[in-house]
Amino acid sequence: MAYLQSVLLRSELRKSCNFISLSMVTSPVLLNSKRTYSSKNGSEYLHKSIVPTMHYQKSLPRLPVPKLEDTIKRYLAAQRPLLNDEHYRNTEKLAQDFQSGVGKELHEELVAQDKRNKHTSYISAPWFDMYLSARDSVVLNFNPFMSFNPDPKPEYNDQLVRSTNMVSSAVRFMKTLRGGLLEPEVFHLNPAKSDTESFKKFIRWVPSALSWYGAYMVNAYPLDMSQYFRLFNSTRIPRPGRDELFTDQAGRHLLVVRKGNFPAFPLGFLTSENRDVWASLREKLLEAGNGEVLSTVDSALFCLCLDDEPMRDHIHISHNMLHGNGFNRWYDKSFSIIIAKDGQAAINFEHSWGDGVAVLRFQNEIFKDTTEQPLVHPGSPGASVDSASMVRRLEFKLDSELENGISKAKENFQAAISKLTIDAMEFKRGGKETLKKKKLSPDAMSQLAFQMAFLRQYGQTVATYESCSTAAFRHGRTETIRPASNYTQRCANAFVHQPNQHSVDQLKGMLHECSKYHGQLTKEAAMGQGFDRHLFAMRYLANSKGMALPSLYQDPAYSAINHNILSTSTLTSPAVSLGGFAPVVPDGFGVGYGVHDEWIGCNVSSYPARNVHEFLQCVHKSLDDIFTILEGRPLS
Repeated sequence: MAYLQSVLLRSELRKSCNFISLSMVTSPVLLNSKRTYSSKNGSEYLHKSIVPTMHYQKSLPRLPVPKLEDTIKRYLAAQRPLLNDEHYRNTEKLAQDFQSGVGKELHEELVAQDKRNKHTSYISAPWFDMYLSARDSVVLNFNPFMSFNPDPKPEYNDQLVRSTNMVSSAVRFMKTLRGGLLEPEVFHLNPAKSDTESFKKFIRWVPSALSWYGAYMVNAYPLDMSQYFRLFNSTRIPRPGRDELFTDQAGRHLLVVRKGNFPAFPLGFLTSENRDVWASLREKLLEAGNGEVLSTVDSALFCLCLDDEPMRDHIHISHNMLHGNGFNRWYDKSFSIIIAKDGQAAINFEHSWGDGVAVLRFQNEIFKDTTEQPLVHPGSPGASVDSASMVRRLEFKLDSELENGISKAKENFQAAISKLTIDAMEFKRGGKETLKKKKLSPDAMSQLAFQMAFLRQYGQTVATYESCSTAAFRHGRTETIRPASNYTQRCANAFVHQPNQHSVDQLKGMLHECSKYHGQLTKEAAMGQGFDRHLFAMRYLANSKGMALPSLYQDPAYSAINHNILSTSTLTSPAVSLGGFAPVVPDGFGVGYGVHDEWIGCNVSSYPARNVHEFLQCVHKSLDDIFTILEGRPLS
């Protein structure tokens, strides 16, 4: 008999909405509470929106299937800076043949299929399948993290106080969501008109089938919230060939992991394994009589990981929150809240069920609630309830085969994370405010800096990926912005290799060209008019029909543009300190970045094939050069 280093914290989630405080003793497990608390404002909800949470869902516009000729045109534009003339001509011919031949047939079938499935989007099912069929470990390959800013009141960053408050606020979020009282997610272009009580009182009476149009009339864009139901009580369950997403909303308990208290075989490592290996070992666990305890883990609200060491710096935070030590995690849960000894906190989430939009909303609401109306305070007394009724330690039965599987999973995990390097950079010379005053897109200039940096370091332009949400559409997921363009290539070459051959005004002109084109790409992607998802869906369709793979997809240039050496994602929020993820290819960089009002931050990862420290030095140099030109001074 082995003990899973975790306990089951039973929270009172009925209408009375009492919460338990988490008090820790010197034993290796998280123990109990001694009395119940009600929230400060006496409410079980974060707020009570007068517009129902899912009010706009029925009337959300459908994700468009782009025109085939537009997709091919955009694809070739993205390929041009990556290929020499000969290779480009070959790729151009393959793309044109595809457009007039098999691609035309696939596109027409995709459009017809989309018309038959108006309840969803053309990308939703293939995208779920792509994630769930992937056999690589979710650790480093899929799960990202987003860390919370510290509570502005230092005494509330105590691990026990912050854990209790975050659990309380998370449950309040869940009840608000499930009660239909969570404010709908809306992107307001003119909040003075649309984000007002008077508009909300009006729009709530507009039928759901028409409500989106009412919002659109005041320049507000409701976002898809179909992923939100997977936030709680959800787990990715390993299956041979293709995993399964499991959700049980009847679950009224929380999974808490602390101290790695396993005799010698920490089960959490299994969730970091190759998915087929883990699927096989899970079957062994079930055969050994662990069905009930696995069901308890799978149906838990979420996982709370209480780590026993304080964080040294941002780099330590990134490593700990992205992968950690392996034994104090259950990576398959929809999300885990990780709280270090010093109160540093983050969310690590499994990516197949949803994208960052839902998780960021949750994180923003939790941060706001815990900092503005915390349930408990430093010095709050513990509870007096019998601990046995609130906490249950989970016990797993292991045989020698399972023990060997855990040991092997631990070896594989440690080998994988040992290859990862993370470094961070803060550019303090300017940020969003300066760039906007110069009529430049802050995101475009950041992406241009990455292009310049890679050119300076490695002498080439490579496939670059920037994620863009398509949540403005029903069941939208993401589209790809392709930041590497003819414009960035020309500009980067001028700044890096020919700074003295161009005047300050000419270099400024190139910056504006890059900004304008990047803005166009961003708008197209957000409106579902990129090329990546369309080509992906047609390839998926061809595969599902058992067709021979069309020549376009066999082109080495197609493989190369999808070998994303620069994988980038941006995020800024009052709740988030930094976010990060591993590279998506062995010879790549994972670039998390944020453009703040007065500074720009980057949190970048790499494997041994790349030098992340030198890359960040080159990014800093690139931003310095951009700001020097914007100040009207020549490059030295």
